[in-house]
Amino acid sequence: MELDHPAAPPASAVVDPAIAAATPVLSVAGLTTSFLREGHWHPVVRNVGFDVGLKETVAIVGESGSGKSVTALSIMRLVPAQNGRIQGSIRLNGLELLTLPDKAMRKVRGNDIAMIFQEPMTSLNPVLTIGFQIAEALIYHRDMSRSAAEAEAIRLLEKVRIPAAAARFHEYPHKLSGGMRQRVMIAMALACRPKLLIADEPTTALDVTIQAQILELLKLLQEEEGMSVLFITHDMGVVAEIADRTVVMYGGEAVEAGDTARIFASPAHAYTRALLSAVPRLGSMAGRPRPMRFPIVDKLTGTSDVPVETPDTVAAAERPVLEVANLTTRFDIQSGLFGSVCGRVHAVENVSFSLHAGETLALVGESGCGKSTTGRSILKLIRPNSGSVLVDGEDVLAMDSITLRAMRRRMQIIFQDPFASLNPRMSVRTAIAEPFYAHGLATKAEARDKVADLLVRVGLTPEMADRYPHEFSGGQRQRICIARALALEPKLIVADEAVSALDVSVKAQVVNLMLDLQASMGLAYLFISHDIAVVERMSHRVAVMYLGEIVEIGPRAAVFGNPQHPYTRKLMAAVPIPDPARRGDKRGVSNDEIRSPVRPPDYVPPARQYREASPGHVVQVWGEEWEKREGS
Repeated sequence: MELDHPAAPPASAVVDPAIAAATPVLSVAGLTTSFLREGHWHPVVRNVGFDVGLKETVAIVGESGSGKSVTALSIMRLVPAQNGRIQGSIRLNGLELLTLPDKAMRKVRGNDIAMIFQEPMTSLNPVLTIGFQIAEALIYHRDMSRSAAEAEAIRLLEKVRIPAAAARFHEYPHKLSGGMRQRVMIAMALACRPKLLIADEPTTALDVTIQAQILELLKLLQEEEGMSVLFITHDMGVVAEIADRTVVMYGGEAVEAGDTARIFASPAHAYTRALLSAVPRLGSMAGRPRPMRFPIVDKLTGTSDVPVETPDTVAAAERPVLEVANLTTRFDIQSGLFGSVCGRVHAVENVSFSLHAGETLALVGESGCGKSTTGRSILKLIRPNSGSVLVDGEDVLAMDSITLRAMRRRMQIIFQDPFASLNPRMSVRTAIAEPFYAHGLATKAEARDKVADLLVRVGLTPEMADRYPHEFSGGQRQRICIARALALEPKLIVADEAVSALDVSVKAQVVNLMLDLQASMGLAYLFISHDIAVVERMSHRVAVMYLGEIVEIGPRAAVFGNPQHPYTRKLMAAVPIPDPARRGDKRGVSNDEIRSPVRPPDYVPPARQYREASPGHVVQVWGEEWEKREGS
């Protein structure tokens, strides 16, 4: 089904009507991409059509498996010829790409069409410097000399706001942060001044502040370079932020297309309504004291359930399940022949908090702030330097291995990547039953019954127990990990970015599942995340971390309703707003990188002072030292 370009340009577009009416930069018609499996061609993209006008941004949205990325790869003709087939028409400024010889198509790639991939670390060559990789594209496509290409590469690095670009020209990808690596990918894509930039999930793996920086950068560079952008994402908040028009894909087909503002205001297709209903909106929990389930819209009928607040299960009168006091974890950096300590990573610095049964404490902050290290230190998966961790009044850090093994029945962890945390050679039944066998709690027959019950509890079926991890979707794999974590009926679960890698609708389903399980079992969650909008939806209290320290902690309503610390306000300002009408709002996004937690061996952290902003809402006192450190 080809979806026509709207007769009038969208209200939010900056394209002149006369230009918009001209030949589009990219015109896709009747695109069908198939892959050969067991001797038969199976289409994964079917009859898709859309246009991208001059200086226009068109977003293709949908969940994993909807055909978004295959559409982009088809446009670039990167589908493997031995088992892939592309049919239809793809025209770039009137030039048909599908009939171009391979040599001519190689000239188009990188020169007329450039692509930014989701994961920059797998797209950049780890054994070549970033400067060499950018210069290589300039030499190949623009026939520059080596010296001219290097000078232009430094200019491009400066253009994408990489500080000290000349010094970083000779650095390798692993020395850069995720946000900086993505900027390098953008610089490489812009090297030959392409007419069309395809951005395939370029911000999905990034922190909210880095994501905001990249989106602002793309908008600025598009205006400066006059590019057209095809933006592929599953994040409707990002779509509202950047797209003039939107194409919604489901099951390999384009089910709806049109002006972004119109789609957000009155989505026509049930699947579009389902996507929009699952978008967490910062501020939507104002006035609600307890977490609240996401509304779930049926993708085929468009009918929605009624979200309700979770019951109050916090056992405030009892002793906390978890008490953390002055927790400190540092990692030595060694160098030289004899491995002398030349510095230390101050990953967690003097962190204290408590967590009650039936309560969710969210730990938020950017990558590198110490969130995951805090969670692993609590479970003694990493050995802290000092402090105390009490679970049900017992000191975890003082336990020997045998006592700790027994204690781990009461505390479990859910990791971010379910595929990496499940053994691919182990069936789901074996993976979930493993804790029973390890602790000697069930016979084989009893374990079989318990596994079936756990699968039902997390929304799967007992028949799935004999499958292997690769046979499930990402959301289903995360449900399996939750079932495994519940096997020993723990009191405390550390959820380390447990929903960050999931599509928006699957994320909503998993959050709802976690809230339902908490209500029925009285679980205490330490919910580690950089997704501020999801945190607001499911947490009772929030702790904000920066460079290993908690700078603000308190009830969710107090922290989100009246953020006190400048870093908390910076995090909240960076959250994309899923409302195209507010696209022009200035959010004060900083382009600074998060500071390094590496300190000299003799560094002694200064004593921190805290003040109580409201009952239970505590803020680290900042002053000249913090402002000097942040340049604010």
